Amino acid sequence: MSGPVDLAERVRAYAGFFATLTPQSLDRLDELFTQRARFKDPFNDVSGVPAIRAVFEHMYRVCPAPRFEVREWALSGQTAFIRWRFTDGPAAGRRMALDVDGMSRVVFDEAGRVVEHVDYWDPAAALYERIPVFGALLRALRRKLSAE
Repeated sequence: MSGPVDLAERVRAYAGFFATLTPQSLDRLDELFTQRARFKDPFNDVSGVPAIRAVFEHMYRVCPAPRFEVREWALSGQTAFIRWRFTDGPAAGRRMALDVDGMSRVVFDEAGRVVEHVDYWDPAAALYERIPVFGALLRALRRKLSAE
């Protein structure tokens, strides 16, 4: 019988997994997530390890050099909050690099495996505002709604 799970150590390992993520390391998703785990970001809301893997495989198809930098994390009960920065160089058909700051809320089960991972970041600032014409409209709307 094993002892209690050191959840802080699990969060460190989970954050480290993303900080060193490669296409090959996706094979470890089964070790980190429960089989019915949920992953949600501004573009995806999927459940199950195969669907989570598909999200990251898609990322590697559209991003030539994705990188997650874990800035800090905090733990409250079974829930971790991880602040990160995602960067990627310009891809084919995309002139600019990506640079996104975000936060993830990650819920762990009693065994220390992820049951839910929800990413929070602003796709308008990161992506939509960079689109010609559409981006100008969004920037103008943001200025109009700003308190400054």
